Amino acid sequence: MTRIVFMGTPDFSVPVLRRLVDEGYNVVGVVTQPDRPKGRKKELTPPPVKTEALKHGIEVLQPEKIRHQKDLDQVLALKPDLVVTAAFGQILPNELLEAPKHGCINVHASLLPELRGGAPIHYSILQGKEKTGITIMYMAEKLDAGDILTQAEVVITEEDNVGTLHDKLSKAGTELLSETLPMLLEGKLKPIKQNDSKATFASNIKREQEKIDWTRTGEEIYNHIRGLNPWPVAFTTLEGQTVKIWRGEKIKSSNPSEPGTVIGVDSDGFVVASGNGTAIKIVELQPSGKKKMSGEDFLRGSQITPGTKLGE
Repeated sequence: MTRIVFMGTPDFSVPVLRRLVDEGYNVVGVVTQPDRPKGRKKELTPPPVKTEALKHGIEVLQPEKIRHQKDLDQVLALKPDLVVTAAFGQILPNELLEAPKHGCINVHASLLPELRGGAPIHYSILQGKEKTGITIMYMAEKLDAGDILTQAEVVITEEDNVGTLHDKLSKAGTELLSETLPMLLEGKLKPIKQNDSKATFASNIKREQEKIDWTRTGEEIYNHIRGLNPWPVAFTTLEGQTVKIWRGEKIKSSNPSEPGTVIGVDSDGFVVASGNGTAIKIVELQPSGKKKMSGEDFLRGSQITPGTKLGE
């Protein structure tokens, strides 16, 4: 029976591992990231994949760096015939890539060669795409550059944010892997090389990318807000304080005010001018040191008025 080692870390990976177990594959080990401090109390917390693996009694390895020979030897000792990865978070060394007879495959959350890297879900929304997808691919030492086995498209709606799209893609990835594995193990797939000249990249989000630039168009700001929700969350400043912006709405406006200026206040939010004729109504936000709240609740305790400036 094919010996499978699964490698993954966050919530995205959990349904993929669960499906492998449910379909009766012989998962002989799970490799995931080490436990990390989490929350205000900094309690040591296991990755979601570790929790799922232990439910099924599967051996778990948690190397800090898979490239360290000691850690690599532990994985190789499991004698995998196939390695399946999904959002593992580390590039595999060549010694491991060449060990399993069926290779090492990855469930990647984009239509490669678009959006190679660690944040493809965020960038698909930040760039205003109307579709993205899942790619099942052979892994290579170069980031997300391996040969493609199968792909499936996923539609992005105007209402999607990173959280909803993450769940769609996790489900689509689980389904596509389920369809792909039997064909792979029976040798019925013909891998397709990626066209490197068409590759784009989605590196991890940096803190400076989270700040809203009010001079951008309203459409770009709208995508920025939903492209960082629910993590890491876009922010701006108001009267010198950081304010996280969880949700906005696009509003057509003919008001010529300077970008970042409040141009309207009503019962459930306030409207901010952008760099073009589409303003943004802030309907869910989180002032520094407070809980997330609706625009309506925020306005009960705020003196914000037209002319107030954000982002300075």
